[in-house]
Amino acid sequence: MAQIDCFGQPTTIGSVAGLEAWNATQMAFMAHGAATPDHLAATLAADPDFALAHAVKGMFLLLLGRRELVPTAREAADHARTAAVRIPVSAREAAFIDALHLWLDGAPSKAVASLDQVQLAAPDDALAMKIGHALRFVLGDAQGMRRAVEQVLPAYGDDHPARGYLMGCHAFALEETGEYGLAAAAGSAALALSPDDAWGLHAVAHVYDMIGEPQKGLRWLNGKEAAWSHCNNFRYHVWWHKALMHLDIGETETVLHLYDTLIRADQTDDYRDISNATSLLMRLELDGIDVGHRWDELAETSAARTDDGSLIFADLHYLLALIGGRREVAAATLVARIAADGARGASEMDMRMASPGAAAARALEAFGEGEYRAAFAGLSKARRHMQLAGGSHAQRDVFERLTIDAGLRAGRLTDTLAILNDRTARRAGRDDQFARTRRAMIADCAAPLRVPAE
Repeated sequence: MAQIDCFGQPTTIGSVAGLEAWNATQMAFMAHGAATPDHLAATLAADPDFALAHAVKGMFLLLLGRRELVPTAREAADHARTAAVRIPVSAREAAFIDALHLWLDGAPSKAVASLDQVQLAAPDDALAMKIGHALRFVLGDAQGMRRAVEQVLPAYGDDHPARGYLMGCHAFALEETGEYGLAAAAGSAALALSPDDAWGLHAVAHVYDMIGEPQKGLRWLNGKEAAWSHCNNFRYHVWWHKALMHLDIGETETVLHLYDTLIRADQTDDYRDISNATSLLMRLELDGIDVGHRWDELAETSAARTDDGSLIFADLHYLLALIGGRREVAAATLVARIAADGARGASEMDMRMASPGAAAARALEAFGEGEYRAAFAGLSKARRHMQLAGGSHAQRDVFERLTIDAGLRAGRLTDTLAILNDRTARRAGRDDQFARTRRAMIADCAAPLRVPAE
């Protein structure tokens, strides 16, 4: 007999203890809680034949973007199929299992479609919503994130325990599709309903980044540390946002302190942590700030990840670390492997290795070697498709900054100004400190070319 979980969904879990652990797993996952894997382990310990938990375990592993975890994800998929034979599962649970296999087969977009089918039948299924949102984020599908959330919003009443988390997802999707005012309102409402909703809180931080209001962003984050202190490594990302705000107002000592004590205090090799660190150090260096030896450990860690190939977003940030740490051989190895994966074209991720990956990788390598014309040409080509690398506008902005600075250094002032203007247009028409500084540089460079008035 099916038991009803905390979101009102029938499940084939076999024990009360297992259901309690499963509910704890789901609630922790909604909040990006560090305890999520512990609750999931307790679920499977209580009910080893709970097929849905095995499938979700596999998807959690794939979201980590690490090649060495793929075999373990395949084991989870096999366990899910075997368990579903022992204890017949619902169509809903079968769709999760199918989604995992599709993802493992190199078709994450089809995996998302399988989860969408779950939500068509049960629009209040918060687990399908949140996993689908996470996977669309990896795929860079901002419009899909928004569409999927807005289709199910009416099904989440005020008493639905995941309503706050859904609104946090809505806030992020609104921000990524340029609706900054609506995003800020949705994120604030999300946090009011679910005070541990770090995703909704961070969506509002994104808004202040995009509209160039760092002081307001700091006021939003200050005092709300409890909303992200319980998180897994996502907490480092929220501190990263805070550092970006301090950087935009010129408080570089504070930025470096946050980097050393919070953002990179745990020197993990998780690609999300690497991306936080490398993109922040690169922003600092582009602004002329000496970051000392901080590149060294990032380069050492990234040199061990050159053969990963799970996500182009991860690979490009590993490459930034290798460039910053002057690891030319490892950088060349990584660039060659990205090109080879792109040429293979066996999966959706391979296609992203081809575009925007290959052009962006070669261009970043050229930037590190001081070949700014080639860097600007390659980055300009890649930027048209950079959304496909996944991540957020704020995360991908490091590549925009590198493109603009490559253009400046190559003397491509007119083309650089056009990119700068396009960047500003997508940021609510407002210049941040980076843009203001580069506009001044362009004006200074162009001044000697003007004909004096007679």
